[in-house]
Amino acid sequence: MPKINGNEIRGGNVLEHNGGLWVAVKVDHVKPGKGGAFAQVEMKNLRNGSKLNERFRSADKVEKIRLEQKDQQFLYETDGMLTFMDTETYEQIELPADLLGDRRPFLQDGMIAVVEFHEAEALNASLPQKVTCKVVETEPAIKGQTASKSFKPAVLDNGVRIMIPPFVGVDEDIIVDTETMEYSERA
Repeated sequence: MPKINGNEIRGGNVLEHNGGLWVAVKVDHVKPGKGGAFAQVEMKNLRNGSKLNERFRSADKVEKIRLEQKDQQFLYETDGMLTFMDTETYEQIELPADLLGDRRPFLQDGMIAVVEFHEAEALNASLPQKVTCKVVETEPAIKGQTASKSFKPAVLDNGVRIMIPPFVGVDEDIIVDTETMEYSERA
């Protein structure tokens, strides 16, 4: 695996550090008035979710890991574990449901998600950026309110509450951005 200098660490990089696999969540490059520059890195463990703040000088070498990404189909959830299937080999893997955090409700049966592997060990899953959902509950549009850029609360078919434009009504399909968890457009 390639080794990189401490000042080359970027957000989203996966590093092998202290015998574990860590993803760099936040990276601040600091150049103090006295002494050498360093990178202050907030990292999250990919296996157990623990967090760590570490300081890397430019002379420090860390091992950058490349994760293999495969498309996997979501099958079902049991006892807090999500089951995914490789669509080519039909091999099934399980990942903890809390890995997706507050994006979990957007995972739908049969949806294709990208699962990241390190040496045949599944570590992470990411949803498609845009997902279609149905509005099941919202306030009626008030006449004359459409001129301003206002939003109204709505409940989606998966139970998630988001803000939508006033022209969208009940039983309409909308597209939601899963990264920002916000209304994107009508479906």
